[in-house]
Amino acid sequence: MTKLGVRPTAHLAPPALEDVRIRPYGITDGPRLRRMSERLSKTSLYTRFFSGTPHIPEHYVRLLERLDHWDREALVALDGDEIAGVAEYSRDRRRPWSADLAVLVTDPWQRRGVGSALVRCLAPLAARRGITEFEADVILGNRDALRFVRHGWPAAHASNADGAAHFRLPLPVRP
Repeated sequence: MTKLGVRPTAHLAPPALEDVRIRPYGITDGPRLRRMSERLSKTSLYTRFFSGTPHIPEHYVRLLERLDHWDREALVALDGDEIAGVAEYSRDRRRPWSADLAVLVTDPWQRRGVGSALVRCLAPLAARRGITEFEADVILGNRDALRFVRHGWPAAHASNADGAAHFRLPLPVRP
């Protein structure tokens, strides 16, 4: 009998960032987005939605289904057929040169460059559409997001209120 050279799953190397594809959020991505909840901890959901939701809120799924891909855009990072991360911007109607930025990455893909890659792809799209700055609210306990902002925008300053930091982030983003 020949023994196959198969390593146990626990010892397999995690997928590399090269295995991730980034593309615009599409109208058929709702079920993928809902399934993404299975790979998000309560902490990840709280730091993105600022509430103790047990899964990605349905109103958020509906918001992404109504993207216009100009004033509101979202990109997804796909690991196979599943969403590993999503980054979006939403233009401020009162300040059309500014847009809110939000990023959500599944727990297995956090701290591996998925969020950074999504923002690096999203920023030039926003800039081509007349957006010159992102704004982002980050819960003060979200050290990874704070580190990301400090790396991408070293000169960014935050105003703090209600346990969150509010950043104004000029485009383009640092690579």
